Amino acid sequence: MSKEGKSKFKFTNYLKRYKLPIAIYILLFIILTAIATAVPILTGNAIEYISLSTPDYQSGIIMFVIILLLVVLQQLFSHAVDVMYSKYSNKLIRDMSLDCVEQAFKINSQSYANHNTGEFIQRIVSDPGYIINQSSTIINMVSSIVTISVVIIYVMALNWIIGLCIFALVAISSVIDHYRIKKLTANRKLNFKNNDKLVSIMNEIVKSERDIKTSGLEEKLHNVAKEKEDVYLNHNYKMNIQNRTFITCRNVFQNVLLCGILILGIVLMEKGLITIAVFMIIFSYRGSINSFSNYFGWLGDCFGAIKVSLGRMRELFNGDDYEEEKFGTTKIENVKGDVKFVDVSFNYKNYEFKTDEKTKKKTRVLKSETPVLEKVNFEIKPNTTVAFVGKSGSGKSTILSLVSKMLEVDSGQVLIDDVNIQDLDKETLRKSISLVNQFPYIFDMSIKDNLLLAKENATDEEIENALKDSFLYDFVSSLPEGVNTVVGESGIKLSGGQRQRLAIARALLRKTSIIIFDESTSSLDNFAQEHIKKCIDGLKGKSTIIIVAHRLSTIRNVDNIFFLENGKIVDEGSFDELYKKNKEFKNMFTMENLQAELENT
Repeated sequence: MSKEGKSKFKFTNYLKRYKLPIAIYILLFIILTAIATAVPILTGNAIEYISLSTPDYQSGIIMFVIILLLVVLQQLFSHAVDVMYSKYSNKLIRDMSLDCVEQAFKINSQSYANHNTGEFIQRIVSDPGYIINQSSTIINMVSSIVTISVVIIYVMALNWIIGLCIFALVAISSVIDHYRIKKLTANRKLNFKNNDKLVSIMNEIVKSERDIKTSGLEEKLHNVAKEKEDVYLNHNYKMNIQNRTFITCRNVFQNVLLCGILILGIVLMEKGLITIAVFMIIFSYRGSINSFSNYFGWLGDCFGAIKVSLGRMRELFNGDDYEEEKFGTTKIENVKGDVKFVDVSFNYKNYEFKTDEKTKKKTRVLKSETPVLEKVNFEIKPNTTVAFVGKSGSGKSTILSLVSKMLEVDSGQVLIDDVNIQDLDKETLRKSISLVNQFPYIFDMSIKDNLLLAKENATDEEIENALKDSFLYDFVSSLPEGVNTVVGESGIKLSGGQRQRLAIARALLRKTSIIIFDESTSSLDNFAQEHIKKCIDGLKGKSTIIIVAHRLSTIRNVDNIFFLENGKIVDEGSFDELYKKNKEFKNMFTMENLQAELENT
């Protein structure tokens, strides 16, 4: 079996896609920087002309006209830069986000189980935009640093004493900012994690709104949300206070020293060592000189923020924390649907990450594991219908996850048409298996568009047949907009049974060799359950049907039933055979009937 190599995330690869626009963008910024650099020097010269003992007003006016033309040109170039940034920043953000979405599809199901949804959402939605915006800020600050550097050099050339004082201001401010950024970067990593958890709980609350209301859980979930919010906001508050403390100390120092520089300038001007033009430049750009010393700190802050966001996005790609699915290279053109387990064992694993204090490298360590399946053996013949039953936790759903390769075996083999599932390529596996679970996801689009997700070129006739075979046609026909009815997020406008049948219609359109039903009727009423049962019965002999059943009455017509206890198959046979020979199975069915009778009385 050949395994795909790890996917890699490199920010420079995205920049290479737009080399020419980025080169033009940088060129425009260089021109803007040159103009911004020239303006204060020309302004100083203009002031020199009109402050001479014999003022040269004509030269001063010409100089100010040149400055005006440069400022107008600066605004035009600035507009061009803004337009380019708006266009290509969106493209870069889109490319990174879509690549993260694509990578998210490659990550295995166990990794999804080990992480909350906020971690994925933030990395896909927020981090790309954050990186691009911070990168733009860096370019702006570099431009400003160059501009102010020229002003400072100009001042130093005119008077080295003031120039040396300005250099001291910048150096000491940079040292303060170095320690500030070091603390801020460490705090920002934890802040992102807290925000991920907050986004996850908010996402769950919004999606489970009905269950929360009908179960009277509003207050409890409000408290849970408040707890997550408090953790995030408290840490954010402490981080900001610490950051502001550093900034306040730096600003107080800067303003004291800058005031001293201005006083020194007055003294030097009084002694004739500098002209009024030089003093006016220092006075006019006093705010920029302060900002200049701050820019180095802000640059470090931006680079630190980008480093954190890039690190978070790379985690999706590096395969350490978020493991990718692995596929082989064997292709089967027409899968018959023969499924076989040979000595299959599986444990659920719980990992934790430990960080080496010296290298800061994270290592994944197995914390604990829970045995689920132990040396399971069975075979399902093509186009037969089988069911797995047993108590909760006996390993039923795990078997389905192993068949669909949502999970991978620890030992033994899962075979499809006598080929190890680990050796099958992705296309063969995904096009051969459909899964209808207990809570199928229905997207916020029309019924027709939900079906076209399964087969984009499906004809109206195929869609109609799929709806009829899933016993959904009459309902859809009764809707004012028919198949063009939008069903809302998660199919909220449909009942549970209707969502199940729409999911079955999707599976029917795919016409896969193997169709898996995982607890598909456990949350439905008897009427809806009967519809699902008819759907499944209608598929008999057309595909290999594998069912995990919560209600035993729904599997009376299957060809074979596997009975599980504690991760092992302890019995098998038809419904009637198991009812006669397996006491536990009989008791489960009897209890189910008693419960149904009580519900009906």
